[in-house]
Amino acid sequence: MKIVHQEQAIHIVGIELRTTNQEAFETIPRHWQRFGEEGVLARIPGKLSDEVYAVYTNFENAGRNNEGLYSLIIGARVPPGSPLPKGLAPAVAPAGPRAVFPVEKGRVDLVGAAWQAIWARHDLKKTYLADYERYGADGTIDIFIGIAREPLPA
Repeated sequence: MKIVHQEQAIHIVGIELRTTNQEAFETIPRHWQRFGEEGVLARIPGKLSDEVYAVYTNFENAGRNNEGLYSLIIGARVPPGSPLPKGLAPAVAPAGPRAVFPVEKGRVDLVGAAWQAIWARHDLKKTYLADYERYGADGTIDIFIGIAREPLPA
């Protein structure tokens, strides 16, 4: 894990799923399948790259925890103010400090385990506003967690 300061808000457009942690292992894989089958990445005008973002946002208990309903929006980064194509939803990951957790390159099968390890950590003051996974075209995978400040000392 490393701490970075995301200088600007990141704007994403993609398909939206409302789910809970209790349903996630069933609903999220189907959502990813839909993303691929519908060719969503190709339908996003003005995308800044072919990187795929999976943004967890619109938490029922925003600012407190990730219990209850939340949205998962899978899509691409776009410039602020980009048009919103029919059937797609926007997400914004605000600027600020983030804890970044790399996942082994090309190992999407390890993302779920990485999230479980992140949830088990108590040294981070998570913001529960917008966390995201970034999938690089080169196979890199990083999970970005919004935090209120530097980690607490061990």
